Amino acid sequence: MTYLTAPGLPEAAVRARARDGAAAVFPPLDSYGTTVFGAEAAGPGDEIDALRLAPPVFMPGRLAALIDLGREPLYSDVRLTTALGGFDAPVPVYVSALGSTRVAGTSLALSRQAGRLGIPMVIGENVAPMNGFRSSGDDHRKGLLERILAYCEELPDGVGGVCVQQSTEDADSEVWNHVYSDPAVSGLLASGRLGFEMKVGQGAKPGLGGLTMISETRADDLDGQYALERLTPDGASVLRCSSPGTFTEEIFRRQIQLMRNNYPRARCWVKLFPGRDVGHAADIAWEAGAHAVTVDGAEGGTGWAPTGFLGHVGLPLAECLRRIDPAGRTLLASGRVWDGIRAVKLLALGAGAVGLGRAALVAADEDPDHGLERLLDAMALEMRMAVSALGRYAAEETGPEDLWRPES
Repeated sequence: MTYLTAPGLPEAAVRARARDGAAAVFPPLDSYGTTVFGAEAAGPGDEIDALRLAPPVFMPGRLAALIDLGREPLYSDVRLTTALGGFDAPVPVYVSALGSTRVAGTSLALSRQAGRLGIPMVIGENVAPMNGFRSSGDDHRKGLLERILAYCEELPDGVGGVCVQQSTEDADSEVWNHVYSDPAVSGLLASGRLGFEMKVGQGAKPGLGGLTMISETRADDLDGQYALERLTPDGASVLRCSSPGTFTEEIFRRQIQLMRNNYPRARCWVKLFPGRDVGHAADIAWEAGAHAVTVDGAEGGTGWAPTGFLGHVGLPLAECLRRIDPAGRTLLASGRVWDGIRAVKLLALGAGAVGLGRAALVAADEDPDHGLERLLDAMALEMRMAVSALGRYAAEETGPEDLWRPES
């Protein structure tokens, strides 16, 4: 399968890591001593790419680690274990929401690998309404419960978790009620590893609901469930529209409180699109009881969107992070994450963990059995090296002082 990737997500590099794992972090072995590197630096894809990690010369944290370990510390001594949104993970990484489209046909492979890794996984909107709750019977479109069970079958004790996203159509289908009461997820619920994520828009199309072009035949099946608009004279191209949902501060606050009251044993996540008041919205979500707030910058989102939106609507992820003050609360960030260096930059900007979306899809497509695992091996190696270079020995110790911004 071929994925359309943005300039900040080099598909070839992701596939190389899915094949070769941590070895792909370095130049090829046969180039050592024969090739000079660094002459041609790649141009930055966005503001976060333009940031540089800036290690200090003097590192009291390294001395403290030396005393604690009784030897000189190495990058391998960096601790990446993380508590994020009520879940525990071996690395500050989770799998971002994947929806119901055919591009998510690797969903069961991703579920199994994410489960083995023990990293949290978000299951995106419309999976149950479009694919069915238990099983879809389609090789490319897997049902909601199929994805959850594939994850749980591989999951070690004490780590990870599944967070089920809900959109307007999901709410109409009572997806959260079905999940919360299903015996198949009782183990997740009993161990505190089930969560629900309220979706307030998407980075690819901020302010809009789900959109996709469908055939006339498919439109007949969905008439009455979605708003439909025929965009060509012959009616062959039909636009299927979902409601983005209506929010005011009070509606938003009450919906989160209802989540906490109706599903008291589930973790409560809220996903925000990159709107100009994203910082205020995040504060309201946390105050209302959200365990985590996810921000999806304009670089994020695998979703199908009007082409003009992709480059011109919504705040960049770096600006979103500037406008949000976590103040010890869990902020999750996604958008063009595929390597450990970008991940550490996002942690330094205030994120508690980072989400893999398109990179996870590409990795699982490259190798359905181990591609995501190898990609995470490479990311973890880079993260440990980057955090160690900053004189830190835990990922959460990074901060804005570790970053240098070029003059604008």
